[in-house]
Amino acid sequence: MSAPDHTSPDAALFQPFQLGGISLANRMVMAPLTRNRAEAGNVPGPLTVEYYAQRASVGLIIAEATQVSAQAQGYNATPGVHSPEQIAAWKKVTDEVHARGGRIFVQLWHTGRMSHTAFQPGEKAPVAPSAIRANAKTYIPGQGYVDTSVPRALETEEIAGIVNDFRTAARHAIEAGFDGIEVHGAHGYLLDAFLRDGSNKRTDRYGGSIENRARFLVEVMAAVIDEIGADKVGVRLSPVSPVNDSSESNPQPLFEHVVRELNKLKPVYLHIVEGATGGPRDIAPFDYEALRKLYDGVWMLNNGYDKAMAVDVVASGKADLVSFGRLMLTNPDLPRRFKENAPLNELFKDAPLYGGVGAHGYTDYPALPA
Repeated sequence: MSAPDHTSPDAALFQPFQLGGISLANRMVMAPLTRNRAEAGNVPGPLTVEYYAQRASVGLIIAEATQVSAQAQGYNATPGVHSPEQIAAWKKVTDEVHARGGRIFVQLWHTGRMSHTAFQPGEKAPVAPSAIRANAKTYIPGQGYVDTSVPRALETEEIAGIVNDFRTAARHAIEAGFDGIEVHGAHGYLLDAFLRDGSNKRTDRYGGSIENRARFLVEVMAAVIDEIGADKVGVRLSPVSPVNDSSESNPQPLFEHVVRELNKLKPVYLHIVEGATGGPRDIAPFDYEALRKLYDGVWMLNNGYDKAMAVDVVASGKADLVSFGRLMLTNPDLPRRFKENAPLNELFKDAPLYGGVGAHGYTDYPALPA
């Protein structure tokens, strides 16, 4: 896509943008941020309604990673969108965001091997492409941080059921009032673990070659697009991020193939995490521009962007949208602060990024005075 019209570089970031069938107020996006605040039954509560509503001035909110099934859970107090109670609770969130003029997608995930038997139905082993434990930890109330459990390898015939879980969750998301969904294909979770040769040692049609390892993600994307329409579906990828024990010996050809296959399905956007999620942007060499050339839709970039960096990539046409994580967490009115060059809030030192009880560190980051 060409660079937007603007009178000054700053103005580019604040121009409206058409994303599929919806209009965004600006080119700023709230990245999906796991906050571990769901209530009993993994249901979003009243504070979650307030949290997202406070941030409705951003062009698009991508709500936190949300389980497509009970099996998909890997962390404490993360929401789902697979029960009637969860769907009804999310409807309160989307109604309030829309009432304030905002737009909101939800990120759908299956954590795969990034889980523990404590979170699994019947305390069974988590599922993964191969029976290789992730060198990572998760938090269990009363126990603290514990090693993830050894997963079991999914049987070939089981994969279609998980594809259907994503399809069903996408339909539920639309029933809950979301404007669309983002498939979580990043960060070592189930779909990403299938992509990578460090975690995928399968010998069936979902393992071995790049084409085989990409098959699961492509099938999920085809299913959700068939269910709710391509203009309501995005996907997140993190080509070189090592988080959650992700490893791939040759990421460039892998992700070029993935993007070529995704482009055939015409999802409304690709959300690309540059470098290590929440860490160095230059952790490994990778040609992101080569990916961009393979994709015809909306290009969204993420990881460590400040205002100057975001203005640069949007004004130059290197990105259509930029997503912000911690800056959106700490500044509910981030678009206004960027426009007015106002000071930014600091992260509270006495409130955790993940979890917590009550409003502190969640809904009490202040906005600028009216």
